[in-house]
Amino acid sequence: MSDLLELTAGPAGHGGFCVARGPDGRVVFVRHALPGERVLARITEDRGSYRRADAVQVLAEPASSPPRSLPSSPSPERVPAPCPVAGPGGCGGCDWQHASASAQRTLKAAVVREALARIAGLDVPVSVEPLAGDLLGWRTRVQLAVGPDGRAGLHAHRSARVVPLADCPLVVPGTLAPVLSRRWPPGGTVEVVRDGAGAVHVVCVVAGRRSLASGSGVAVQHAAGRSWRVSVGGFWQVHPAAASALAAAVDAFAAAPAGGLAWDLYGGVGLFAAGLAAQVGGCGSVIVVESSRRAVADGAANLADLPQVSFRTGRVERVLRSLPGTPDVVVADPPRRGIGIALAHAVAARRPARIVHVACDPAALARDIAAFATHGYQLRSLRAFDAFPMTHHVECVALLA
Repeated sequence: MSDLLELTAGPAGHGGFCVARGPDGRVVFVRHALPGERVLARITEDRGSYRRADAVQVLAEPASSPPRSLPSSPSPERVPAPCPVAGPGGCGGCDWQHASASAQRTLKAAVVREALARIAGLDVPVSVEPLAGDLLGWRTRVQLAVGPDGRAGLHAHRSARVVPLADCPLVVPGTLAPVLSRRWPPGGTVEVVRDGAGAVHVVCVVAGRRSLASGSGVAVQHAAGRSWRVSVGGFWQVHPAAASALAAAVDAFAAAPAGGLAWDLYGGVGLFAAGLAAQVGGCGSVIVVESSRRAVADGAANLADLPQVSFRTGRVERVLRSLPGTPDVVVADPPRRGIGIALAHAVAARRPARIVHVACDPAALARDIAAFATHGYQLRSLRAFDAFPMTHHVECVALLA
């Protein structure tokens, strides 16, 4: 049987693909297409109940085709991809380089809205907000894989194969050239960080061992009206405008009372804790819970001028049991998998007036919102940010009360 199919791309799904139906009725997740396009797609994976495919050609609409509610192909939102390795069989880092800026945000908004409807039973209008800057040249942090030849690159989609790069148009110009011109230990990874002061830090990781190849290893960042010193291996937002935008959204939703108690779960180096500290003031208290000892050390140093902020080191589900009092507001910025049902129940049992949920996965966000809903918490407001242009990723901030 041929591995090529003619498909009509349907709506976008979470993961950077469009959902289609093959001739046999099976679902096909097809990349490099846009909704409504008729494409020739090559099957890349067959999972039995569904298949994955790459659109290798956009087909002209046959004159005999009946009228359809979807736009004729190619989509008017299709644009030339700016990167030569962004297409089928190439780098898997980008999903929507073939879509206009407005179309990318529309697709992401539709994915968030669909997840909330399907999982949490909510019909919520969603608009994805752009961040300052362009679609290109924004990425300040990247992890490169090293191929057998010692050249650094990025993985192909759902593959361990390393695609060598001449450069990456998403990364801040000039950042990668010194890294890509070198040879590295095969099978390792190379982490590259360009900080807010313009310094570039490079870490080589081989068999779990990290070695600093260039830079100081401490990134200076600027966000939310403060300067931050963050270990280059620690977490910081990739887009230079994301940290400030998310902090402002969290501040607005949190509205912690003066003298109040706030929890900052999965708090990292304290980005959100700084804003919470300003709200509760010197007579209030902000407790940051973070499992990374390195992040806690960085956060404690960065917020040493805010005595109302204290850090607890450990996994949130364990530390939560020992936290004192009833918080006025809980801010949670969990990893991609979300908070989870058990922890959502534990947080809700402490009856905070507000919960501010920061999420990078729409399905996980919807699951968590559904879990909190069983305790009477309702979604009051939602903001979504295009913090990862050209990719399927979207950052959301939700207020539950």
